[in-house]
Amino acid sequence: MDVYEALIRELGADRVLREPEAVAPYARDESGLGVFPPEAAALCRTRAEVELVLRFAAVHQIPVTPRGAGTGMTGGALPIRGGIVLSTEQMKRIVSIDADDRIAVIEPGVINADLQAAVEAQGLFYAPDPASLEFCSMGGNVAENAGGPRAFKYGVTRDWTLGLEVTLMGGESLRLGRRTPKGVTGYDLTALFVGSEGTFGVTTEIAVRLIGRPEAVGTLIAVMPDAVSAGRAVSEVIRKGYHPRALELMDRASLDHVRPRAPFALPADAGAIVLLELDGEADTVPLSLARCGAVFEDQGAREVIIARDDAERDRLWQTRRLCSRSLREAHAFKLSEDVVVPPGAIPEMLRRIDGIGARHDLLMAAFGHAGDGNLHINVLSDENHRLPPVAARIDAALGDIFSAVLDLKGTLSGEEGIGIAKAKYLSWEQSAEVVGWQKRLKQLWDPANLLNPGKIFPA
Repeated sequence: MDVYEALIRELGADRVLREPEAVAPYARDESGLGVFPPEAAALCRTRAEVELVLRFAAVHQIPVTPRGAGTGMTGGALPIRGGIVLSTEQMKRIVSIDADDRIAVIEPGVINADLQAAVEAQGLFYAPDPASLEFCSMGGNVAENAGGPRAFKYGVTRDWTLGLEVTLMGGESLRLGRRTPKGVTGYDLTALFVGSEGTFGVTTEIAVRLIGRPEAVGTLIAVMPDAVSAGRAVSEVIRKGYHPRALELMDRASLDHVRPRAPFALPADAGAIVLLELDGEADTVPLSLARCGAVFEDQGAREVIIARDDAERDRLWQTRRLCSRSLREAHAFKLSEDVVVPPGAIPEMLRRIDGIGARHDLLMAAFGHAGDGNLHINVLSDENHRLPPVAARIDAALGDIFSAVLDLKGTLSGEEGIGIAKAKYLSWEQSAEVVGWQKRLKQLWDPANLLNPGKIFPA
């Protein structure tokens, strides 16, 4: 008898997918790292159903891969060992928004942009805003400790997560954290679970903190002669003590790909662009914006353009968010690496990227959250990347990128996790002892290694 028949009887045939065409969407994600069909996809709607699936899988020793919207870039939601994909995409309830205590409680399938719209309608604000905010789910944001442009001022998902409800392999559920602004009772298990990439447990409820919505927002773009000068200008803005909520950089290659479809008319002579956004009190934002513009002019900006209204500001952000998609659609191969260097090292990192591309005969494009040093370095090619000589060049280029990042005292992942994409490089940054202690933590929460196996640590 098919072992999955028992699960189908419990959840229903419409909620346990088995046919190849039905499970096909769960065999891939946005990483482009391959197709890994699961044996089944379980579509859960409640915590009780998540518990049921994890009890069933533990009894039958079946691997389980948690999955939200599938927008991850490092393969974290790929069922590389088959088994069950446990999807929380249908757990979409905003349980509560408490304006007095400034807390929202949500299920993991809630889309980031939907949460932002709901809280802003009540005069509140939730800051983390990944580039995929229109599609990515909060459960995935928690799993990967997602960031976004506003992380420079406001921090990442971990900084906004007060508590979690999680279910462990075997079906045991725990409530972690608190619902108060402060709290130091015991170990901070909430922080441990945020960013654990679904390897410890499955999130079924999330409590996030909120703040009051800023009174005013101001946005500008500085047109720079090249990416290195843009990086220097970003460093100068920070050095002078300004604290924008976003400081984004796009290099020439990114601009050239975005320009034909951009809702904002990008200057043709731009060698790079910095997008800066401030928020705060209505009577101070315009003056601060003008002063930041003056810093860019002092650093050689060809032009500083201040958004005249919300509509123009939205067009600027739509243009920025087109970067990754435009690069992917223009080339046969695109690999996006999410790395971080100290902000002062951005100009040097950009110089090294140009050299790495030339050395390996590959096109490079860089954009990202320059304020906190988080760059998305894209390796692009129109050759068949599966041919051994091409694959070897790409692999060598990645090694050079990561070596440069670590040489500049950076880190190999800023907001997209390790997954399977960077597992073999983990030991480049962390000692064997540190990796060993992390493996012990994984074994503590999941002794049989059934929950999202094969992620973070090299096989």
